[in-house]
Amino acid sequence: MDDKNFEKYTSAITMSDMEIFVFPELMYALVLADIMSPNVWRWRENGTFKKLRSKSVWRRLTRLRQFIMDEYDFNLDLETWGLTGKDRELGRFSPYISQEQIAASNALFGYTGDRYYFDVDIRRQFGLDAYDEGVIPYWKTETVEAMDAFKYKANYEKGAGECVSLAVLYAAAAFIVAGVPLEDIYMLLTPLHSQNFIDIKDGVLSNNRRVVTKSMWFNGTEISDKAQRALRNEQVTIVTHSSGYVHCLYDEATIDKGRYEHFNRRLGSYLRAKLDITSFASFLRSRTQYQKYFQVCKDCHGKPRFAKAETLFSYEHSSNNKLGDTTHEKLLDEVLDEDWQVYSWRNRVRCDHLEEYIQKQKPDMSKQQDRRQLERALGQVIGDKAEELVEDLWDFLHIEPRLPSSDKKYVGGSQIKIGVDDSREQIIEYLENQRESNVVADLAFYAYRDMLRCDWRPFVAAAMERNPVSIEMTKDMDIQGVYDWLGQLQNFSIYEGGRLAQPDEVANFGVGDGLEKAFLLANVILRRKPEQPLKIIVDNNKVVVRDGKDYRFESQKQLSREVELPAEKVMS
Repeated sequence: MDDKNFEKYTSAITMSDMEIFVFPELMYALVLADIMSPNVWRWRENGTFKKLRSKSVWRRLTRLRQFIMDEYDFNLDLETWGLTGKDRELGRFSPYISQEQIAASNALFGYTGDRYYFDVDIRRQFGLDAYDEGVIPYWKTETVEAMDAFKYKANYEKGAGECVSLAVLYAAAAFIVAGVPLEDIYMLLTPLHSQNFIDIKDGVLSNNRRVVTKSMWFNGTEISDKAQRALRNEQVTIVTHSSGYVHCLYDEATIDKGRYEHFNRRLGSYLRAKLDITSFASFLRSRTQYQKYFQVCKDCHGKPRFAKAETLFSYEHSSNNKLGDTTHEKLLDEVLDEDWQVYSWRNRVRCDHLEEYIQKQKPDMSKQQDRRQLERALGQVIGDKAEELVEDLWDFLHIEPRLPSSDKKYVGGSQIKIGVDDSREQIIEYLENQRESNVVADLAFYAYRDMLRCDWRPFVAAAMERNPVSIEMTKDMDIQGVYDWLGQLQNFSIYEGGRLAQPDEVANFGVGDGLEKAFLLANVILRRKPEQPLKIIVDNNKVVVRDGKDYRFESQKQLSREVELPAEKVMS
């Protein structure tokens, strides 16, 4: 490996936020690693999923959403994977991307987002304001095995992961469990978020642990408003797909050009709603400052009765029914008699009159003349406020995502072609056969941590360079004390077979195979005695860390190798 490829392959082991930004192939490599994982395939044996095998993809996807919500917490503990330095990371990535580009695109290096994020002080919200002295947290994307292992970590009762980990898991599980073809799944990364667009029906976005349909996206609830934040306020830095990726900063794109154009059209359609009384009610639900300009009329034994819009919206908080949708009349039936009056308010628009206007005029809100016409109609009742309201309404009804430009040099990456009816064994065999011609398939085995199929050097370099939690956790122990502590940890790996955890996974979850514990001990020794010659001798079930003294471990991995340290020996 040359230096650039070596850096990329070590990054496939640790998968930090910055590593994925610099090497966009890594994102889909991790998807393939999760697709190879036996952990996700076991979900198919869940009783509910078995019952849904004959049902629609949408039914399976909604069940998957509930399963992920039940089994995983959203984790934004910035210190889970330890701390690093800004200068160190900037220096590391300087051959690939400029400091200015990094600062404009990554929250750890100065990015603060667009107007929304300035208003809410996004760095304080994420806890990043605590890191302003050149020290920053690693944001690492977990494999499904690491996500599942959070249940072994103190103060966690089930699996967990940050947004990129959840997006990767959703993509893999949508394919394996819900039967969504890979070519219908597109992954979108922004500086502060990651989500997937699934190309079924009108489109679905997976967002952290949830899936959001187009109607949910525009329903005006607080959850939907939060789901919109990234696409409303951030540049999409990477779109990745089974055919390749497109990056906002790189001139070359490996994604299939036709697929990317299709994605642009489909996402654009998903992010735009037509004006009808349902979408208008959702607008008022979201932009509560305009509720005071509207009233609702209902028939009461042949006579009209009127209620203030804000009064009726307050009933939604304790009801399953909503204004403006199919449960509208049921909500009106819940309203107390004293909240209705016999006279209308002259300075409030009647929603039934507005609905008649929309049905008759059919305004196209993308056209300025239709917006001006709606302003004049509303202005007859609410005056000058109509202009501001209509512009906010148009803003609510559509989002123009800032996607990477289509004006790229398309170099045609190799499409991953696996089908929803393929078995796990067939998929692994296919990916193995693709490794020489497809770098994403090759990187997938490194993200999968398969030490039987991979060069050990990237794993070892990552273990010795980017695992600060194990260093911090053992700082008050001498070397013998670290060895004794490792002997007290449960002796099993979170990875099956010949796959290995990194030292910080052992430290965080308090479990590890003897070989994994040996790498943790070596990491500590190397940090304290960087010039000391060090060997890890792996002979099937026996492992020795030798630094002049032998530290012995028992392993179930059945691997065989000698590893020499320090790091420059790893790369040779």
